[in-house]
Amino acid sequence: MTILEVNNVKKVYTTRFGGNHVQALTDVSFSVEEGEYVAIMGESGSGKTTLLNILAALDKPTSGNVLLEGKSILTIKDKQLSSFRRGNLGFVFQDFNLLDTFTIQDNIFLPLVLSGKSYKEMRSRIAPLAQKLRITKILEKYPYEVSGGQKQRAAVARALITNPKLILADEPTGALDSRASDDLLKMFTTINDEGQTVLMVTHSTKAASHAKRVLFIKDGTVFHQIYKGSLTNEEMYQKISDALHVIATGGVEYE
Repeated sequence: MTILEVNNVKKVYTTRFGGNHVQALTDVSFSVEEGEYVAIMGESGSGKTTLLNILAALDKPTSGNVLLEGKSILTIKDKQLSSFRRGNLGFVFQDFNLLDTFTIQDNIFLPLVLSGKSYKEMRSRIAPLAQKLRITKILEKYPYEVSGGQKQRAAVARALITNPKLILADEPTGALDSRASDDLLKMFTTINDEGQTVLMVTHSTKAASHAKRVLFIKDGTVFHQIYKGSLTNEEMYQKISDALHVIATGGVEYE
């Protein structure tokens, strides 16, 4: 089942006084199947962040369409967008986006509180998640009292606790050391193996090598893609590195 469809998405920004136009996305089309784990890569300025913001309904394209389970997210009224995001999307950010005045548990509960869920339901949801992500012992601590890796696991728990249709991850390993990054990537693989659809934007070849498919964005369009298939993480790493080299050196598009 196709969960996400991106059809001919174009984004042009106009400068403050309307004198200049910056084309962030030219013509982006792709789809994501339910249960996929997709990474999006590209050089700085290639349009990755713009694309992610559009998929998250934080921005709207100049033209084109984005459908989640066959329904256009562009037709959602502004006053309903926050509710739509909480009900359908889970977010994992590079800088964690945890509130220092809330405990880890309260940070994880936040989207459920905003959705009006009962405390009993929140407790029943957090227990298995905390155990899976190995954060049970830190739930009563505050973000400034735990490590970067623990913060990011808490952020993953917050993203998952709403049972989202799609996880959107923006450079999730960017603020982590190598050990915490490896730990987080293994967790993403486990989460995906259990059926969660994941779409990750990353500069990290290592992070992307854990995905089942990698899309490369160049000059505002999808330049190439790689399917992992039976490749090991190491073999996928090499294929991604080769593709990035072609993009960086201005090589021709792959067959």
